[in-house]
Amino acid sequence: MQPLNLPGFPFKVTETDGKKMIFDPVRKKRLVLTPEEWVRQHFIQFLIREKGYPAGLLRLEAKVMHYRRSGRYDALFLNRSGKPVLLIECKAPKVKIESETFEQAVRYNSSVGSPYIALTNGMEHFFMRVDNREGRVNFLPEIPEYHYLSTDI
Repeated sequence: MQPLNLPGFPFKVTETDGKKMIFDPVRKKRLVLTPEEWVRQHFIQFLIREKGYPAGLLRLEAKVMHYRRSGRYDALFLNRSGKPVLLIECKAPKVKIESETFEQAVRYNSSVGSPYIALTNGMEHFFMRVDNREGRVNFLPEIPEYHYLSTDI
């Protein structure tokens, strides 16, 4: 897999029936190693190991509904009260993050109600503060540590 603009982590990658598999330490199971999964695993481990996000407060790939359309967010961190803190949308490294990606994340977030959104393709990372009352999105220069986010809401 392609190197990313994220720290490297010692992932367990194996091959089964001709398919590469990666062990997800959060879900404690092997998953098909797609380019998007490669990005998701790196980004999640970056948040957990480098930014102090608790693995026990992470939800992965859950269904959301928006005006009778369903989708699946990639990841969502909660605060200790169980309220959303950070919605994460991951794309494969070759997928350019454009307005459609931002719109998808904001659409998912309209159901989730997280005050923060992160978008990444492993090469570029965008972090936003969402004002759900006014419908505004403000871009931030970096992804803060978990303790900052969890006390900000």
